[in-house]
Amino acid sequence: MNTLSQAASHAASPFPSIDPVASHILVTPLDLGGRGLRVAVKDTIDIAGLPTRAGSPVYADAAPASAHAQVVERLLAQGCRIVGKANLHEMAFGVTGVNPHTGTALNPYFPHHVPGGSSSGSAAAVAAGIADFALGTDTGGSVRTPACCCGVFGLKTTFGRVSRAGVAPAGSSLDCVGPFAVDAAMLTRAMAIIDPSFTPLSLARIPVLGLLSVSASRAVSAAFAEALAAAAVELRPARVEGLDDAYEAGLTIINFENWAAFGPLTASPAMGADVRLRLLGAARTTPEMVAAANGVRARVSAAVDAALDAVDALVLPTMPDVPPRLEEAGDARAAIGITRFVRAFNLTGHPALTVPVLTTEGLPAGIQLVGRKGDDAGLCAIAEWLSSRLPANRIPGRARAKAAFAAARADHPRSEEE
Repeated sequence: MNTLSQAASHAASPFPSIDPVASHILVTPLDLGGRGLRVAVKDTIDIAGLPTRAGSPVYADAAPASAHAQVVERLLAQGCRIVGKANLHEMAFGVTGVNPHTGTALNPYFPHHVPGGSSSGSAAAVAAGIADFALGTDTGGSVRTPACCCGVFGLKTTFGRVSRAGVAPAGSSLDCVGPFAVDAAMLTRAMAIIDPSFTPLSLARIPVLGLLSVSASRAVSAAFAEALAAAAVELRPARVEGLDDAYEAGLTIINFENWAAFGPLTASPAMGADVRLRLLGAARTTPEMVAAANGVRARVSAAVDAALDAVDALVLPTMPDVPPRLEEAGDARAAIGITRFVRAFNLTGHPALTVPVLTTEGLPAGIQLVGRKGDDAGLCAIAEWLSSRLPANRIPGRARAKAAFAAARADHPRSEEE
């Protein structure tokens, strides 16, 4: 292999020097299972013999899990190698990924910006090349938000599709296990591994996408529009009444359910201030508020179903703006608005997937695809089709690989002749 080829091969793993523990991406490194695809698993998902600490010192003395979560059993049965338990926003109850206890996971492509939450370490692990794919959980955007922040692909599966047995919190009407990957094809492979009912699909025609009109920043709106134009998808106007109501209703439900799951733990002085304050606020959620939120759930779910009747998927930006810089993320509750475009689909239960793109300033944005309930395979197929037609310099991982290859060529201008 000539010098340039060696450099390019080295660049294929874009961050070979990242220490997964020192960078706070993994809280527990592992070498468990077969020699297949490398997988990082969020530390809300049980691995037998290890404590599940959910990124919180409240669980410092937690007993080891007595059994694998069902989704971990699937990984091991398929020969995957679990490389570690991934870091997260404490208690999986935050959107920035900033964690003062376990450290804030490095955002590999965008190190001055938050990694997103709550599945911060899972997104960072695939961006850094530590894992081929990773598992996270998504209760209010906690797969799609960090995927968008870190410039990778992430899928919130149809509610109830992937088993949550052995996943914390035990009871949730919103939470879904979902995969992260650096490309859509690997996301599809991950789904086939974790879900025995998943059958990959291929598109036979240009997908028809229903465009939802939302208010995003100028940079995000431009990146979103330019990417869709470059891919030459067929766009049709679409409308879902009540998306803002669904965002608020989703917050009501997550507050009620998380207070039920974690409320007693607020007495622990070990809990982080941001999570404690958010949980104490959640304690004010009444059954009447939950009933009203469930009414919104039924209404908006039907509206999303109706909007999908005429198209293959709905499309909108993943986040309203680029991720906050780390120094801007001190108030975790104020950052909740970055989930404004994702949270509604936790409430309705539809599968939703984020495709990473770059703004003209080189910062992360996302294209969110929303599909019919149960049509996770179709959504993955659309993501593969769409991403394969985007310019390489507008997808974070490809842009970085291209830049690394160019740098290698500049460092070794005669290497092709050697």
